[in-house]
Amino acid sequence: MREYEVMYIIKPNFEEEKYSEIIEKYNALIQNNGGEIISVEPWGKKRLAYEIEKLREGYYVLARINAGPELPQELERNFKIADEIMRYLIVKAGE
Repeated sequence: MREYEVMYIIKPNFEEEKYSEIIEKYNALIQNNGGEIISVEPWGKKRLAYEIEKLREGYYVLARINAGPELPQELERNFKIADEIMRYLIVKAGE
């Protein structure tokens, strides 16, 4: 298993409890696919460097996980089809 950092930005037009639900949804996806969550850090709403879909803010979440090489592909597939995710980035930790 390798260590990965997963950063994703959720659209800012939700209430606080909805953000928790979305984060838990992706945590469950990681665990159900054989991954192990090291840490999850919700950074909260931050200003974007440039507008995305006419939005100037996003809700940032950083997760560190241990996973096999197939889990990042599954996460990416889910992020692409999710309406609530604006952007995401998955990288191997330490690179």
